[in-house]
Amino acid sequence: MKIITILLSFGLILSACQAPSAEDSKTEKSIVVSHRSPDLKSNRYNVAFLIMDGVYNTELTAPYDIFQHTIFRDGIKAMNTFMVADTYNTITTFEGMRIIPDFNYIKDSLPKIDILVVPSAEHHLDSDLENENLLAFIRKVDKEAQFITSHCDGAFVLAKAGILDNVESTTFPADIATYKKMFPQLKVHENVLFVHDGKYITSAGGAKSFEAALYLAEVLYGKDIAKRLAQGLMIDWDLETVAKIIVKK
Repeated sequence: MKIITILLSFGLILSACQAPSAEDSKTEKSIVVSHRSPDLKSNRYNVAFLIMDGVYNTELTAPYDIFQHTIFRDGIKAMNTFMVADTYNTITTFEGMRIIPDFNYIKDSLPKIDILVVPSAEHHLDSDLENENLLAFIRKVDKEAQFITSHCDGAFVLAKAGILDNVESTTFPADIATYKKMFPQLKVHENVLFVHDGKYITSAGGAKSFEAALYLAEVLYGKDIAKRLAQGLMIDWDLETVAKIIVKK
């Protein structure tokens, strides 16, 4: 039964984060919109979601759901959740949703980012890895952030930025071989939903991005709050049953 459950879990990941064909990857042109920065509450964690055209819905919305719902839990330091991109224009996800970024990380003076979330995007294995503005932004945030997290192929961007060289990590199961070949210096884990090493949490992605986000919630707030966040979204959450690697240092 345990083997069947693991196979089903990874099946969900494969369906949400599978690399697209060239024909499927066409997106509509972004729309220019008026920009207004969000009202960030004090005494909260600032959680930035790094987005770009082609970002996958699930790897973005799963952790966003978990972290945004912290504002409905009393007695904790909740989270300000916001989107950052290299543009003020609308971002079009791979599946066609349109999102207005809250901050332009090239032009704006950003608030201190406590937690950076890097969802997977369509070009994280190719052109995004050559985007020096993107990589420089990740390196800059890394200097002060309390946690850096990735989902699915978001790990490729973190690795290219050089911030995973001395930590253990994982990525989307079907891209593990490519990840190892591209970054042979890394210690990479397979057949796990997420790896936590220091301040870095890398996850396999897909629908299991919820688990990685709930894990971080449990680290910050404890088991009871994480369980209540999961219940609010109708998710069964028990850290003991999750396939994971937690590196103790």
